[in-house]
Parts: sequence; C-alpha cells; structure tokens
Amino acid sequence: MKLLKNMCEIHAPSGEECAMKAFLMDYINKNMDSWKVKPVLHLGEEFQDNIIMVFGQPTTAIFAHLDTIGFTVKYDNEIVKIGSPVSTKGIVLVGQDSQGKIEGKIIQKGEKENKKIFIDFDREIDRGTSLTFKVNFRESNEFIQSCYMDNRLGVWNALEVAKTLKNGIIVFSSWEEHGGGSAGYLGKFIYETYAVKQALISDITWITNGIKHGQGCAISLRDSGIPRKSFVNKIITIAKKSKIPFQLE
Repeated sequence: MKLLKNMCEIHAPSGEECAMKAFLMDYINKNMDSWKVKPVLHLGEEFQDNIIMVFGQPTTAIFAHLDTIGFTVKYDNEIVKIGSPVSTKGIVLVGQDSQGKIEGKIIQKGEKENKKIFIDFDREIDRGTSLTFKVNFRESNEFIQSCYMDNRLGVWNALEVAKTLKNGIIVFSSWEEHGGGSAGYLGKFIYETYAVKQALISDITWITNGIKHGQGCAISLRDSGIPRKSFVNKIITIAKKSKIPFQLE
C-alpha cells in the first residue's frame, strides 16, 4: 500500500491537479515497459491536467478522477469550500503559499446564517491558496484509513488494471469534485478518436445499510443520474460470471 499512501499525501484539490499529474506521469514512465501492453499516451495543454492511456484495440474506458475536496483561502484567512468537505471546527488543514508551509485548524465565527469558517493561523495567508486535510494514513490487516481515499483508491485500482490490460482505455480526469469535471470532453475525445462508447467509473462510495464492509465492490445502479438499464444489467451479468463478490448500490 506504499503507492496508495504516497498518492494520498499529494496536494491536489480540484483545479490544482498538477502535482498529482506529475506523480502519475513519473510512475507511468517508470513502469509501463513492464506492463503487458505499452499504452499510447494522450496529454498536453489541450488535455489540461488529464491523462489518457490507450491499450491495444479498446472498446471500454475506465475513468478515475485525480482531484480531491478542500478549501480556498479568501480574505483575512476566511476559507471557501472546494467540493463538499466536512468543515467541523478543529479539523487540521495544510497547504503552502509564497511565504511557506501552512498548518492550522478550522475555526468558526459568527452566528447561524452568518457563520463563516476560517483557518487559525498566525499570519495572513495569500489569497487563492488551496488547503487540504492533513493526512493520517493508517493500515491494518483488514482496513486502510485515510482522507482522500476518494479518489486515490480509484486511481490505484486503475493502475493495477494497467499492469495486465490488453485492450482498453484508462482516463485520469480532473475537477470532478467541483463543478462537473472534465469527463465530458474527455469522453468526446475517446469516442471521436477510438469509437469507444462505454465506460466504467473507478471511484469510492459510502458504507450504508445496503452496502457493507468486506462484501465486495459496489455496482452503482443510480445516483443523481440514472444510467441506461441495459448497460447496468450487462455489467452485472459479467460480474456474476466472474464470480467476484459484488454488491448492488
């Protein structure tokens, strides 16, 4: 789990995925010669901080997003949410601006509808600085606990697939936690370039009264959107044939 731990510690909130992209490109360049099929890479300015890896003759793509939730520093150390992070007072945030490293706790000021959140720090932080949760990675025989498993674990999963993938596409996308993300135009590119029109999302979901620890991966039947039922049924049929444990979410 060293790779997963390293990825969890990378500062990459939505809109600032450059460090995560650099880490992944270093990993890919060092390891892809040992994979079963060496992928064709699509990246560069026209793809922003996204990475597309194409293996063989693809018919399906896997999407995994690189970004995390976090906060942006506003004025007088007030902070604004990136995505939907928990903002309970006392939570430790970290980051870095032009004056150095930052570490401080969330504090709240004001009453009820006028309540605002701030970072408690001994100087004014540069406006626009991004902050993320301080990582406390814990591993046992049964569990891994850390902030930013969403979606570092999804990325780790896709990298494991890359080792043996013969035909397929792996897409590392960005700003999915805030404002809709890049999957739309990346999907358009792989459809127009490779005629790939089906995809899976490698992501993290909740433990609920219907989804239990240790009882297999979750196949999501719907969330705020409703996927095409025939495609979901196709995935479930493949999962049953594989005899890999799964749960329906």
